[in-house]
Amino acid sequence: MNIHQAGRISLINVTLVLVLINTAGIYFINDAFAVSILIVISIIIWCFTLNFYRSPKRVFDGDIENSIVSPADGKIVSIEEVYEPEFFKDERLLVSVFMSVFNVHANWYPVDNVHVIYKQHHKGRFKAAYLPKSSTENERSTIVLEREDGQQILVRQIAGAMARRIVTYPEIGDIGKLNYHFGFIKLGSRVDMYLPLGTEIKVEMGQKVIGCRTLIAINKKR
Repeated sequence: MNIHQAGRISLINVTLVLVLINTAGIYFINDAFAVSILIVISIIIWCFTLNFYRSPKRVFDGDIENSIVSPADGKIVSIEEVYEPEFFKDERLLVSVFMSVFNVHANWYPVDNVHVIYKQHHKGRFKAAYLPKSSTENERSTIVLEREDGQQILVRQIAGAMARRIVTYPEIGDIGKLNYHFGFIKLGSRVDMYLPLGTEIKVEMGQKVIGCRTLIAINKKR
C-alpha cells in the first residue's frame, strides 16, 4: 500500500505514540485483559491511520484531451449554476464532491495539461463540508487551471467539520496533468469545481465517484 507524502510524518508520529502507550501499559497495568484491550484499540487506530493516508496509483482510461475527471473519491453533493465571487465573478456550473473519513483523501488534477494561474488560501470556519455555505465560509484553498484553449476551471479544496489541514502543492505557473495529485485534505472534506456554463455533465446527484477514474464532464467546445 502506498502512503501519501502528506501522511508519512503523521503515521510515524501515531506509531511512536502507540508504541509508547502500549509499552507503558504492559509495564504498569497488571490486568492482562485490560492490556489486551489497549493493544487491540491501538491496532485499530493504527490501521485506520494507515488506511486514511493510502495513496493508490491511478490512470484515467478515457479521452484525456476533452475529459473533466473527478478530483477526489466521494459522493456528488452539488450540481448547480451559482455565482463564483472569488475569481470569475460571474455564473459558473458548480460540481461538488464530498469525501467522508473513509474515502481516499488525495486530490487529483481534473484536467490534463493545464497551467496554474491562480492560488489562494483562505482561513475560515470548520462547518460540515456537505453544507452549501462551507464553500465560502470554511477554511479553503483555491486554484484556477487554464487549458491551452483558454478555458479555465476553478478547483477549491474545503476543510470540513473534522478536517484541520489542507495541502495544495502547485504554485502559480506550474503545469498540471491528469493522473497526478495536486493536494490532500485531512479527514472529512469537500472539493468544488467551477466549470464554464454549458459544460456537459456526466454525473448525477448522490452518485459515488472515484478520483482520477470517474468522468465528471466533457469540456465545452470553444
